[in-house]
Amino acid sequence: MKKNIFKHKSGSKSQECNVDPFLFVPLVTLISLGFVMVASASFSFAEHRFGNVFFFAGRHAIYILLAALVAVTAYKVPPQQLRSHGRLWMFFSILMLIAVLIPGIGKELNGSKRWLSLAGFTFQVAEFAKISVIVFLADYLARHRLVFAKELSKLAFIVGLISLVAVLLISQPDYGSVVVIGGIFMALLFVGNVRLRDYLILFLLAGFGLWWSAGAAPYRLARLTSFLDPWADQFAAGYQLTQSLIAFGRGEWWGLGLGQSVQKMRYLPEAHTDFVFAIFAEEFGFFGVLILLTIFMILIGRIFQLSFRAINAGDWYASYFLVGVGLFIGGQTFINLGVNAGLLPTKGLTLPFISYGGTSLICCCLLMGMSMRISNDLKIASNEGVRRNRNA
Repeated sequence: MKKNIFKHKSGSKSQECNVDPFLFVPLVTLISLGFVMVASASFSFAEHRFGNVFFFAGRHAIYILLAALVAVTAYKVPPQQLRSHGRLWMFFSILMLIAVLIPGIGKELNGSKRWLSLAGFTFQVAEFAKISVIVFLADYLARHRLVFAKELSKLAFIVGLISLVAVLLISQPDYGSVVVIGGIFMALLFVGNVRLRDYLILFLLAGFGLWWSAGAAPYRLARLTSFLDPWADQFAAGYQLTQSLIAFGRGEWWGLGLGQSVQKMRYLPEAHTDFVFAIFAEEFGFFGVLILLTIFMILIGRIFQLSFRAINAGDWYASYFLVGVGLFIGGQTFINLGVNAGLLPTKGLTLPFISYGGTSLICCCLLMGMSMRISNDLKIASNEGVRRNRNA
């Protein structure tokens, strides 16, 4: 019999507020570091482009306030209520992914149509699509977990839906988001009781699809090959990566100190967004990087720990959702760090909680607010179980 640990009654002890320190402290630390690094990495470009060294820092401060408001709101909403709207989330995500491709509606930047403009602020649709995929997949897999191995139609439906999302993202084009969503999808299927034979077939098809789409566009193929030897074409295809590697080399063990980066002086493109980690490495060095990675590992490790706790509590939706959140933050962090260090081809993915970008920050904080609510409810359910055992 399925347990529902998230069904609360008003006025009961389940209304207690217990913020998980292993989620909250790393989250606040990362957001604080992100604000400092955005301010440090962007001042040269901001002064050159807008005549105001604090242009990006000021906007990022607004994003932080909005993200905090979104996180608090998500924390106050019961997970079951958010789960019940999973299909609606997915529907609106697909609509926005289509709308962003329509001329006059989607905003084009550097040859990509990934943004919708609203009141002077831009909204990157792919970030909301990632959240929708996590919420929808967690609900879908939880509802059909026992029949997934028997009814192929259940698997075919979800494969077709995610394939549609992938096609729309590639049309923008946003290959990096396709990789992230595809990775989350395949990982959740693996833990979602799908038959191994079906999973392996789907894995091979997905791998072929990614390989084909990567080679179909010349610029993607150039990125895939240039990262192997960026110095062979350091003033064209390999320019951004070579400048990033120079930043890592200048950082050495202890870094040059906060604000002392040279590469952010318009040598390294996107220094405050996709490549802010390279500036962090230059200013704080190897040991600073270790500290940053440790904070990320504490946060991601705690999310996966909570997913196992949700399994023991009998709530598969919470478990799948937390696995999706952990994979999203961990996967995007790994890809961004790998791109900055030259281990992976260049992708337009931000570093969660650190890079400049309102949509990414707000969406990540939304997921963290939902995760902290689940953590709170798991703790309440555990305490109530202990009390019942004592009274028995």
